[in-house]
Amino acid sequence: MWSPRSPAPEFSLSRRSLLSATLAAPALLRSRAALAHEPVDVELVLAVDVSRSVDAVEQALQFAGYAAAFRDARLAEGISGGPLGAIAVCLFTWSDWDIQNLLVPWTKVDGPATAADFAAAVDAAPRETYLYTSISGAIDYAGRLFGQRYEGTRQVVDISGDGVNNSGRPLAESRAAALDRGIILNGLAVLDRDPSPAAALAGLPPLDDYYRDEVIGGPGAFLMVAEGFEAFETAVRRKIIREIATGPGPVVERAYA
Repeated sequence: MWSPRSPAPEFSLSRRSLLSATLAAPALLRSRAALAHEPVDVELVLAVDVSRSVDAVEQALQFAGYAAAFRDARLAEGISGGPLGAIAVCLFTWSDWDIQNLLVPWTKVDGPATAADFAAAVDAAPRETYLYTSISGAIDYAGRLFGQRYEGTRQVVDISGDGVNNSGRPLAESRAAALDRGIILNGLAVLDRDPSPAAALAGLPPLDDYYRDEVIGGPGAFLMVAEGFEAFETAVRRKIIREIATGPGPVVERAYA
């Protein structure tokens, strides 16, 4: 029974509610802090083709090219010269529509030391070869990688490959879905110095034309063409330096060994 010496029931309830809210506030703030994403200039996903058209030597050249690019002082200088001086980058390989392997998870690169760490992770990553070429599967997978730890002013997918889409859903659907989300799709097409006669007989377009017209898209999107796998290292370095910059450039650039 309530007496004049007892607090009013409404007052007791109010105090209990206030105490509960006060105790819960620090936990809520910690939860929100845990969900906060670290700002970077660019979230960059490197998607590397490991379909059967890429033999062991060519695959080795690809991985060596990415590692060498991140060890290049010009790349580190370009990153540090950005508004925030840092990018977030990850690397995965792709082949069939259901085969994508994240080999190097999201890593913050903000100078020579962290760039060298990323290069070392690329060197240590396993090499495997599969069958088909699903560019659409690679785009879909890449889209799911964004927004996990970092928040970039741009979200960019860098797709390298030496063939056209022949597995998974239509490339146009995956491309449109990515562009609707504001993702920028850049391409690195590796031209075969000795293309197979089968490609010509099948009526397939030149790979550089295909990547330019069917793959890349978004504000400032561009295609880097490596004239053979021997030119891959040069192409990768130039491409990533341009991807972290914001200035205009040609839609198609070419790199030679």
